[in-house]
Amino acid sequence: MTVVGSLRVVEAGARVYRRTWRGSVISTFLNPILYLLAMGIGLGELVDEGSGGASLDLPYLTFLAPGLLAAAAMQTGAGDASYPVMAGIKWRKTYEATLSTPIGVPELLFGHLGWVTVRLTFVSVVFAAIMTLFGATSAVEGMLAVPPAVLTGLAFSSLVTAYTAKLKNEMGLAAMFRFAIVPLFLFSGTFFPIEQLPDYVEPLAYITPLWHGVELCRGLALGLEYTVHPLISVSYLVVLIAVGAVLGVMTLRRRLIA
Repeated sequence: MTVVGSLRVVEAGARVYRRTWRGSVISTFLNPILYLLAMGIGLGELVDEGSGGASLDLPYLTFLAPGLLAAAAMQTGAGDASYPVMAGIKWRKTYEATLSTPIGVPELLFGHLGWVTVRLTFVSVVFAAIMTLFGATSAVEGMLAVPPAVLTGLAFSSLVTAYTAKLKNEMGLAAMFRFAIVPLFLFSGTFFPIEQLPDYVEPLAYITPLWHGVELCRGLALGLEYTVHPLISVSYLVVLIAVGAVLGVMTLRRRLIA
């Protein structure tokens, strides 16, 4: 594997995005604003009047924003590793075209993850800036939450890429979003502390990648105490990235070469 080959794949992603960036304006800029307006301020006023905000000793908007940052990274990472990867393999067959050059499967996979990292960084920085404008955190603390958000999105992107490479059609992608991404978005601590989940569900939340991302983002953005040591969460996400990368290379090689 060569770094140059991976960088060529990143360059290809950037060249394509230069032509298609308008399609991501809503998800990148408007979604954070709408989420924070509707959930942070709209619903937040009701939560602050009840026991939720009081039990946290901070406004609900402040509690919610870093969790939404991690969740936005998850959705971006999973999105860029699902239908675009399926298109590269099955519909547009750009992966086959890439492999007809000196670029191999490892370069293709790591170049793809490299471009996703660029996208995640951009999306996370925009989200952090917007939640700072809403007064949820300071500019410095908001930017400190960007690296763990990128790490969270990359963990999902790595795993979802390996999953997508195994699929024969897009039906499995719809099922993944419906039965995995959406439940994780709702029940991994983004909107409320997972201690409020039923006792038999709470342990499951602790092993989800999104919970570790939310924990890291919230701890850095708000200065809250961590439930587990942050190095454990970082190591867990890094391991998931590595596992997804290994599985992705193996699966893409079987799918495109064997």
